[in-house]
Parts: sequence; C-alpha cells; structure tokens
Amino acid sequence: MSRIAVRVYARDPISEAGVTSALRPRPEVRVVSADEQDAPDVVLVIVDAVDDESLNTLRFVRRNGEARVILIASELDDQDLVRAVESGAVGFVRRSEATTDRLVSCIVSAAAGEGTVPPDLLGRLLDQVGRLQRTVLDPRGIAFTGLASREIEVLRLVADGWDTAHIAAELCYSERTVKNVLHDVTTRLQLRNRSHAVAYAMREGLI
Repeated sequence: MSRIAVRVYARDPISEAGVTSALRPRPEVRVVSADEQDAPDVVLVIVDAVDDESLNTLRFVRRNGEARVILIASELDDQDLVRAVESGAVGFVRRSEATTDRLVSCIVSAAAGEGTVPPDLLGRLLDQVGRLQRTVLDPRGIAFTGLASREIEVLRLVADGWDTAHIAAELCYSERTVKNVLHDVTTRLQLRNRSHAVAYAMREGLI
C-alpha cells in the first residue's frame, strides 16, 4: 500500500512542527512540505478556533488542489462543524483528542473518501440534517441530491431514450416545461447537456 502524502498547516510553527514530527515515523503517511512539488492527498489544518480566517484557509486549500482536508481545532461545536463542512473539511479532530493514532486514523479515512466527526457532534449534525430536509427541502420537493422528484422523472425517461414530446405527453407537461426542467438541472449542477445530466443521475443512483 502506498503511503498517503500529508501536508500540515498551522498558524503557529510550534504546532506545525509538533504534528509533523509525530507523523513522520508512521509508515502509513509521508509528510510533504509546502515547498515540495508533490501534491498532498490530505491536508491537516490546525487552528485554535473556527473563525473566518480558519474557514478562508479551508476554502483556499480546497480551491488549490484535490487534497482532502482535516480540521484540528481547540474548540469545536456543532455550528463550527457545519461551517467547516461548507468550507470543504471532511474530517474533524479536537486538539485535546489529537493523538498520533487518532490523526493517522483520520488521515487514512479521508484518503479513502470517508469523513470523521467527533461522536458527540455526530448526533447533533444528523439532527440538523434531518431538520433541514423536513423544513426546507421537503416542502420544495428537493432531496439532498439537489434534484426534485419531477426532475428525476424527466431524467429517467431521457435515459430510456424518450424525446421531449413523448416525455411531455407521458408526464402531462408541456414541452416547454420539460425543456425548462432539463435546463434547470444542467445549469444548477453545472452539467454540459442532458446526456451529462443522465450520467450524473445514474452515478448518484437516482435512476
């Protein structure tokens, strides 16, 4: 198994040096510095509090590469968690719980496309997700996939090879409505055309 390339970022050099020193002996990871050309697979961002500067750092890291980001913070509550997720973080560790084993476990999970959240925050995060679905998305017919039920119906028929006129007749829509549905989906999700939209829906398991 290849070692996971990890970059450590902290506002203070002592924290950065300490975490780097703790990770270097571990066979699962390979620490790369900012001046090396190798792109990291995972970036650890170490902060005291989840403030605007921290969130800007997360966004900067996500915009400038494909690395997955783990946030290590002295203070971390459910609101901090939501803001950091929106800014691109996939893993979260409190500094008081940031043992070397814990960090390596989070790094391995992040590299595999999995997220990690402190157990006490996970339940509150799920409560917020459920509340959002019930109070905001459900009344608008939208799921977390970003597609409404009628959009899924239209894409399913497109995938079956139906043209606009036949889709309109099947769903009792006007042809303009069908075209608008497809236009809205491709624009909102930044897809190239209806074929790309169908591929997206199939990849997400929606049709």
